[in-house]
Amino acid sequence: GQTMPIVDLAAAVGKGATPKDALASSFIIVTDVQRQKVGFLVRQIERIADTNWRDISAPDKFLGNSIYITGVTRVDNQLVQLLDVEVIMARLFPLDAAKAMATINDVEREQLRPMRILLVDDSRTARKQLSDSLDAINVHYQVTDNGQKALDIMRAAAKEGQPIDLLVSDIEMPGLDGYELAFAVRDDKQLAGAYIILHTSLSSSISVSQARQVGADEALTKFDARELIDAMLRGATKKKR
Repeated sequence: GQTMPIVDLAAAVGKGATPKDALASSFIIVTDVQRQKVGFLVRQIERIADTNWRDISAPDKFLGNSIYITGVTRVDNQLVQLLDVEVIMARLFPLDAAKAMATINDVEREQLRPMRILLVDDSRTARKQLSDSLDAINVHYQVTDNGQKALDIMRAAAKEGQPIDLLVSDIEMPGLDGYELAFAVRDDKQLAGAYIILHTSLSSSISVSQARQVGADEALTKFDARELIDAMLRGATKKKR
């Protein structure tokens, strides 16, 4: 058997702990996320809906500024809010310093500095992790929060004769997800030279296989700064050939 932590989801998002007398009738959703198995305790499971990322959009301003909401969709004409599991995981299981930051030598830094780097992730927590890891090694980058914006940035950069060299994209994003973004980049002759690294919270070989199918060069499970920097260095080396 395997021991795993159980997280009371209601308590984790500030809605109050599940009462003891409700525990027996509650459910545990077992997930394999960010390199560890975690069970989320919930009071009720109404249904499981299969939804395409294109049917999910960023939350409207009228929903407030909850840090836990990463997207909204409709199921049977009812508004459904999507929780940002990365925020919950970051608060309950903070990254240790070895995973959050990486050190590089001067030669590696000089390899990355000429690269035009674009980071894209809908999660504020993930964007901060990415940004902090590159700030720590003094490497310049651009960052955005969804796939369509990333594609627009890449097209504009290509028109100016400064195409993006390294694209680091989340896979699970509302609207244009990472798979579709990678496919669109590879399908555009002006953008196709970018080295694409897809980033996912899901610990799954399926994600890696699908990433290859859409033209990504690499797929990584979040979050390990050293693995990310090493992948970017491989991309920089390939771009210089």
